[in-house]
Amino acid sequence: MTTPFTPLRLRDLDISNRLWMSPMCTYSANATGPATGSPTDFHLAQYTARAAGGAGLVMIEATGVRADGRISPYDLGLWDDTQTAAFTRLAASITAAGAVPAIQLAHAGRKASVDKPWLGGSPLDETQNGWPIVGPSETAFPGYPAPAELSVTEIADIVDAFAQAATRALQARFQVVEVHAAHGYLLHSFLSPASNTRTDNFGGSFNNRIRFPLEVIDAVRAVWPEDRPVFLRVSTTDWIQENPADERTGWTVEETIEFSRLAAEHGVDLVDSSSGGTEPAPIPRERDYQTRNAARIRTETALPVAAVGRINDAVWAAELIADGHADALFLGRPLLRDASWINNAATTLGAQPRYIEQYDYAL
Repeated sequence: MTTPFTPLRLRDLDISNRLWMSPMCTYSANATGPATGSPTDFHLAQYTARAAGGAGLVMIEATGVRADGRISPYDLGLWDDTQTAAFTRLAASITAAGAVPAIQLAHAGRKASVDKPWLGGSPLDETQNGWPIVGPSETAFPGYPAPAELSVTEIADIVDAFAQAATRALQARFQVVEVHAAHGYLLHSFLSPASNTRTDNFGGSFNNRIRFPLEVIDAVRAVWPEDRPVFLRVSTTDWIQENPADERTGWTVEETIEFSRLAAEHGVDLVDSSSGGTEPAPIPRERDYQTRNAARIRTETALPVAAVGRINDAVWAAELIADGHADALFLGRPLLRDASWINNAATTLGAQPRYIEQYDYAL
């Protein structure tokens, strides 16, 4: 029987277990000066602790492929060669603590240039260290300014920015790169008809709306080694179609399944399944509101899938893996509350926690 502590092999990469740290923005990078966008000592402590705490893979939070692609001025970025050294230090520390270092590459699109969430998360203008935002169309996210519609040339420039950031991630010795196409950020906003009202080859039909994300995947795969995996984070649904009273048209689970199949043909090795974010919409409160969509993708595509969402119990995590609902689980809040949650889960499930000789000697 497959358990959360059964190793997982993707391409030539062996991951020691199937409980992983989810990418979660910490809004803790330097916002100004020569170290803008680079990881700090906070990031080093945050991610190394979770690696030592048992995570099989540690995914670094959304990292902007361009300065104007960050969610906030306080986000990480890999748009410049000078940022690579700090990421190299971070990847090395995660590796030394026993986990696979992974990084999520992102462009925030029409949801960029906002303040830290605990300061209100309001849009920032250029007098507040913000910048003009862009999107597939001049359709604003509610409460945000309208973005400028990207030209075809600008789309090509962003595709290239993803490839360059992936090259820097490789130089920094990350083992996995993830393309962020979820939560209403730029690639997801192209996928969803709720935010993409273009009439050219990047809007309208399903095949047109997926064109830009597939071009990004192709560009990243072209620079990423054949023996290392590429992940894709998706929002399985905008939660619009599930509400019969909502007259809008959004991105659906069925579209996610077909997009995932095509993404696999373009070199994606695992789908990281989340949901929502492109438009405000009611989200179900059931425990499996996320994991049931992940299970559908896995069943209907035969692709490896990682699930997220309210996975805060070791026994339920074991059931999700054993029952084939997911190949791996990304954990968020449980790891913020307890850096050793995964080691504790190993003890609960009768598996071997990660061995750290300094801790074992002391205990």
